[in-house]
Amino acid sequence: MMGMVKIRVDLILSDKNGGSDGSHQKEETRLNRRFDQIEQRAPGKLGRVFAALRRPSMAFVRIPLGVILVIGGVFSILPFLGLWMLPIGLLLLAIDLPFLRGPINRVALWVERKWNVWRRG
Repeated sequence: MMGMVKIRVDLILSDKNGGSDGSHQKEETRLNRRFDQIEQRAPGKLGRVFAALRRPSMAFVRIPLGVILVIGGVFSILPFLGLWMLPIGLLLLAIDLPFLRGPINRVALWVERKWNVWRRG
């Protein structure tokens, strides 16, 4: 009986974490491509800032900055905060939190497709 409970817990945890390690690798690769695009399209120093924040040694800056940006995006009704902070904060957090990579990649792809349709039409 105890073995079945352990297997069930393992299945639940693997489902919450996005499945196998192969899917985590795919999501990480997609996220890295997304950041490469952002760095190339960003004006001037902003692209270099994103590149610096992606380095593993910058996790101590990236995680608090991501949390602050998400909180600022939630309180975007205030004059000095904006909704633009939310997606940037979530992107930064997705670097270190694997369970965010899949949803962030899907939303980014959806937004990119909608943006291209809107620009053409």
